[in-house]
Amino acid sequence: MKYPELDSLSKDELIGIVEDEAKNWLAHDGLWFQAVERRFGIEKAIELDKEAWSYFTVIEAKRIMKRLGLPEESGLDGLEKALTFRMYRRINDQEILWENGALILKMTTCRVQAARERKQMDYFPCKPVGVVEYGKFAETIDKRIKTECIACPPDKIERNFHCGWKFSIQ
Repeated sequence: MKYPELDSLSKDELIGIVEDEAKNWLAHDGLWFQAVERRFGIEKAIELDKEAWSYFTVIEAKRIMKRLGLPEESGLDGLEKALTFRMYRRINDQEILWENGALILKMTTCRVQAARERKQMDYFPCKPVGVVEYGKFAETIDKRIKTECIACPPDKIERNFHCGWKFSIQ
């Protein structure tokens, strides 16, 4: 085996490692963003975050496709499956449902936004980054998929989810 240190661990211990690694990834992402924001301001930080996500989300989608054996153009069914294997899925609560032939993803609890709520801070305005992230992820799964934002900060939170995305085939 490639990782002998994992051989003796239970399923629960392995899941714990996956969750910890997802938290570490998110912590690094947030710290990187804050460093850029301090140095260059929020607008530049969001611009650079969008650029980074435009590459990362494609890499993540391709790795998930390979691991799950998803063919290109696997449609909304393939996207539904792939969305459940994204790294952030291990630390955020999401709901996926079908509505009039479209796939809807609602991030019911986003770890970043929930932390900001607890600290009584304004929501992080992640919509511009989310448009790139979710759009490119879906396009990588199937280039026919169109992504629409239902709601995402800085949109006012008057709903039971932090952000929502609608995916459909043109």
